[in-house]
Amino acid sequence: MHGWGGCIDSFRALADRLSSEFSVTLIDLYGFGKTPHPDHPLTLDDYAEGVLRTLKEDGIEDCILIGHSFGGRVAMRLAAHSSVVRGLVLVDSAGIPPRRNLRYYVKVLFYKLGRKFGRTPKGVGSADYRALSGAMRRTFVNVVNDDNRKDAANISLPTLLFWGEKDQDTPLYMCRKLHSLMRNSEAVIVKGAGHFAYLEQPEYAYRVIRAFCMNL
Repeated sequence: MHGWGGCIDSFRALADRLSSEFSVTLIDLYGFGKTPHPDHPLTLDDYAEGVLRTLKEDGIEDCILIGHSFGGRVAMRLAAHSSVVRGLVLVDSAGIPPRRNLRYYVKVLFYKLGRKFGRTPKGVGSADYRALSGAMRRTFVNVVNDDNRKDAANISLPTLLFWGEKDQDTPLYMCRKLHSLMRNSEAVIVKGAGHFAYLEQPEYAYRVIRAFCMNL
């Protein structure tokens, strides 16, 4: 499952290689690729339920979920609450609340004060947030404010954490936190790679993920 702003093409190259030995299903999450977003806001639970429904429709009762960034959030929520998942691969996954500095809280304070006096400051929020509107923007707020730590602590499935050493979007401390919470996890850190470690080092990603899946 792809990250926010991606689609099935994000994983197509890896899927094509894995498909020689595994049955592979690629999913466009709500609002991306060929899967439309409904006219109301969604939650992380909605995304997980949507993926589960797709698996059932395709007759998949046993699977290994692979999720990058936002897709990792969805994968963890589903793995924590469904018996259909046998293993988990989290690639530079979101889901751990970011560390905040004083500057962040000052910005939040000025934003709230501006809203109170009828003025919405420009340039507030991430680029992803500013690019959205309507129901999709409210969905984004819902999912980025969700916390996957309880999901991670409830997952005892074999889990591979595949992470870029220099990831700035989901920094390495998030990988370490997930590793500490997930009692059956192993972490592979990709030297020099960023948030898209599986695309920056495709051959290495393929070999590591294939080996993990073959052993389940």
